[in-house]
Amino acid sequence: MAATAREDGAGGQERGQRGCEHYDRGCLLKAPCCDKLYTCRLCHDNNEDHQLDRFKVKEVQCINCEKIQHAQQTCEECSTLFGEYYCDICHLFDKDKKQYHCENCGICRIGPKEDFFHCLKCNLCLAMNLQGRHKCIENVSRQNCPICLEDIHTSRVVAHVLPCGHLLHRTCYEEMLKEGYRCPLCMHSALDMTRYWRQLDDEVAQTPMPSEYQNMTVDILCNDCNGRSTVQFHILGMKCKICESYNTAQAGGRRISLDQQ
Repeated sequence: MAATAREDGAGGQERGQRGCEHYDRGCLLKAPCCDKLYTCRLCHDNNEDHQLDRFKVKEVQCINCEKIQHAQQTCEECSTLFGEYYCDICHLFDKDKKQYHCENCGICRIGPKEDFFHCLKCNLCLAMNLQGRHKCIENVSRQNCPICLEDIHTSRVVAHVLPCGHLLHRTCYEEMLKEGYRCPLCMHSALDMTRYWRQLDDEVAQTPMPSEYQNMTVDILCNDCNGRSTVQFHILGMKCKICESYNTAQAGGRRISLDQQ
């Protein structure tokens, strides 16, 4: 499923150099918490035992003339452009990436703005192709990624929206698919498995169970539709009678021989 809009992140290097690994900018932020100069909040946070509150930044230092001044887009002393894009709320300086400030998210996102909408229930910006086509989970972006347990809402890593509505960092999602296909929170299939289920149909049909298992049934719970059904037991998988998914689990029911019913 399409990804969310991602936050436009930060950066930091030695004074006098333009920008850092995170940002292209012509100034240093004066941290209101410790009065130290850093290229960005991430560079600050990587070197200090506390976090820089971007919204409380009041002053910056020009990398060319080194004048400390109120946060603004252009140096008042030498006219150095601090950033092609500047947000006077987030105090974000960077080259133009079609950024926009989302009032509901409370931070800047990489656009273009017209390609995204803010879902009030999920409380994050999503691609326009997901409008009316995604499962809403209230404040889902305020939850940490269930894979790496780190923040999603303000992360510079793109978030991936699963069919179940949960979010993962895109990088975490790609790593997860190397070992499994289910959402780590609800066990719902994280992608369209229809083609694989049909392949599994063929494998089940071509793999008869030993005679002592051929007339056994088991109660199952489907992780995809949450339906319950009683199906014939098979070692390769047990198919949901409702949605035809093999993403199922035994529901605690005893296996019963059909010839005993």
